[in-house]
Amino acid sequence: MNRDSNAYTFIFATLMVLVVASALAFTASSLKDLQASNVRKEKMQNILATIGVETDREQAETLYNQYITGELSLTSDGGYDEKVSAFEINLNNELKKPVNEQRFPLYEASVDGEKYYIVPLRGAGLWNAIWGYIALEEDKNTIKGAVFDHIGETAGLGAEITQEWFQNRFLGEKVFDENGNLVGINVSKTNNDPKDLDKDDHEVDAISGATITGDGVTNMILERLNHYLPYLKAAEQTVALNQ
Repeated sequence: MNRDSNAYTFIFATLMVLVVASALAFTASSLKDLQASNVRKEKMQNILATIGVETDREQAETLYNQYITGELSLTSDGGYDEKVSAFEINLNNELKKPVNEQRFPLYEASVDGEKYYIVPLRGAGLWNAIWGYIALEEDKNTIKGAVFDHIGETAGLGAEITQEWFQNRFLGEKVFDENGNLVGINVSKTNNDPKDLDKDDHEVDAISGATITGDGVTNMILERLNHYLPYLKAAEQTVALNQ
């Protein structure tokens, strides 16, 4: 075939596209399991971080199995759905369902004899989704730790929710008021306690210039925790009966 002909050029280009496409498909397929494993381990790292257990990716699963004592898939009435794996629940998909059809993952942990309850979070920031985890102490009220992440918040502004200095503001804060009402945590630009010394005001200092992202964190915590009230209230009653 004449290498200077249009037919040769077309056939050669077609063959090259097929070869490159096949190579990319093979590479993506061969890396799929590794990528899934990395996502799984990163999720374990984030869950552990809320209870003060820091780890690298390689040790994540070992420490997760050591400290996480329960994975519960809750129904909207506080019951359990044993047919659904809590760890495999995709909150992005669950939020598209009616509330009574959703499943709400909850992780129970034990560290040095102290029990914790870890709730996954998902909400909306300024530009896209935000998510994270929040751990409550055994009183189901005091925050042990929090981790936040995002898809596309503004660098230097809303994206700062991923920073340790912001997440540490939530430590020790209470999500219920003195009357037992769920009030969550308000990320407030008018917070009168910028050093976060008052742990009973249900507020943390907002990030300057990131009001909408801060509001997203506020709404996300309250909205998600609200779905766990049936379980948390039932757990409190069980403890009271056993005392």
